[in-house]
Amino acid sequence: MPLIHVTTPENAQGQVKEVYDQVAAAFGRVPNAMQIYSASPELLASSWQGISYYSQHPTLNFVLLAMMRMLISEAGKCDYCVGFNESLLINVAGLPAEQVAAARRNPADAPLGEKDKAMLLFTLKATHDSNAVSKTDIDHLHAMGWTDRDILDGLGHAAHMVAADVLLNALKVENDF
Repeated sequence: MPLIHVTTPENAQGQVKEVYDQVAAAFGRVPNAMQIYSASPELLASSWQGISYYSQHPTLNFVLLAMMRMLISEAGKCDYCVGFNESLLINVAGLPAEQVAAARRNPADAPLGEKDKAMLLFTLKATHDSNAVSKTDIDHLHAMGWTDRDILDGLGHAAHMVAADVLLNALKVENDF
């Protein structure tokens, strides 16, 4: 049970119900990780808007984003997020469990093309030690074909994952997948 009150889908009203209906339409249910945001309907709506944006991102694909979230959450010790994204990679993206496990052991072994792997490793570096990022890192991403928008969006997604790990861990959100 989380440390703060959450609104369950059965009891949702107003803005929370509107967002929950959209979440359920996309995922078949409202995961606990989304229900925790119900204490702040505006934050819930903002979080869902971000998820919706990234789900249709023109260059940051599903596998890259899920891999990014899983590995950032590994460092953040968020078992919920690691397991959820690992499940997405295996059950939705169809990656073999062995490839996902190899990426968890060594992110450089992630089953991604070189361009996507460069973005993944950049976001891991930045979320581990943001002061370690240099112009050389950005130049490398540009050379791989990433735009400034892509870099900002990728880093924004990564930073949001760090924040989500903190929220889910601190508020003791239970696994439900």
